[in-house]
Amino acid sequence: MKRMIILMMVFAASLTFSGCSYNELTAKQQNVKGKWANVESAMQRRADLIPNLVETAKMSGVQEQEVFGQIADARSRLLNAASAPGQGEGGDKTPEQRQAVIDANNSFGGTIGRLLMLQEQYPQLRSSEAFMKVQDELSGTENRINTARIDFNAAVTDYNTLRNSFPTVLTAGLLGFKEEPFYQADEGARSAPQVGDANSLRRTQPANPAPVGNSN
Repeated sequence: MKRMIILMMVFAASLTFSGCSYNELTAKQQNVKGKWANVESAMQRRADLIPNLVETAKMSGVQEQEVFGQIADARSRLLNAASAPGQGEGGDKTPEQRQAVIDANNSFGGTIGRLLMLQEQYPQLRSSEAFMKVQDELSGTENRINTARIDFNAAVTDYNTLRNSFPTVLTAGLLGFKEEPFYQADEGARSAPQVGDANSLRRTQPANPAPVGNSN
């Protein structure tokens, strides 16, 4: 009789702890998803600004077709990864899908650096009000991405800490709660490309491009 009572108490306790763990995991996972939505929003804003920079550069006589092509390809990969249907519960993105978006965004960021470097190669870009205005907007967007990334990583830390603690880790394993990836910058993104490096920028127009505008 006593053994039966003890088993019932253990069973009841396990259900209680499991239920509490599930509720906490769900709440913190939802917080991660909310913070991720802010990251994606900032990424989308940056992706929307880049075509304006490219068009302004083209209108200023810049002919760096290789760089423009890299930007278009990287932007397309980012938008495809971000717009891919979620494969998680409720149509949300899985941790693997979020990691794919992070990787695509890091690649896109590298091409943006190459675009901004063109100001050193083409003086007319430095004097272009339209180019500088969009660049200022882009700078503000980078700050938003950084803030959203910090908030996202804080939410991931909170969730993963709970998810990997005992006995919650047992509940997480049984119910399919996966670890969430941190937003980490690509190794190459930590070093800015050098102006004039032939491997990072290939000039495809004459060394002295004709000035833009009327010459009288």
